[in-house]
Amino acid sequence: MDAESVTALLDVLNDRGVDPGVGGGWADDALLGEQTREHADLDLWVPAACLEQLFVAFAERGVDRVLPWPGDRPWNFVLHDGMRLRVDLHLYEALPDGSLHYGSVINGLVFPAGALGGQGAIAGSATRCEAAEWAVRWHTGYPPRAVDRHDVPLLCERFGIELPDAFG
Repeated sequence: MDAESVTALLDVLNDRGVDPGVGGGWADDALLGEQTREHADLDLWVPAACLEQLFVAFAERGVDRVLPWPGDRPWNFVLHDGMRLRVDLHLYEALPDGSLHYGSVINGLVFPAGALGGQGAIAGSATRCEAAEWAVRWHTGYPPRAVDRHDVPLLCERFGIELPDAFG
């Protein structure tokens, strides 16, 4: 996905009151303030309560198909337009203590709201994204792929974060 498509999708979501947070590779590049590699999709963190507004906004842009993907779950699935736009959704809920819940009731993940409090820019457009420490953390816990080996050292160097062992 190109930067223009990403910012257009973010704009339509913000116009609908969705308040998306960029995740994955685009979050890494947003934090770095420049596109450092190609991206196949856009990872988005979205409040589950905004799902209806998201569906309406995406349908207006043609992003109206579910792309079956290994590991799909009700809180994490991929939508696409049948051609070049692909969005990997991560739905979360705010808890009464201000933390965020992602995943199932039985074995979900709870993390601080600040994890999605990063500020960056995509093609010069300011965007909310994962905080740098969390962006690095979410690249761990599985064998690093080529994109992880590209992104993580850049983030660690820029933000003074210790390089995780799997990347050393």
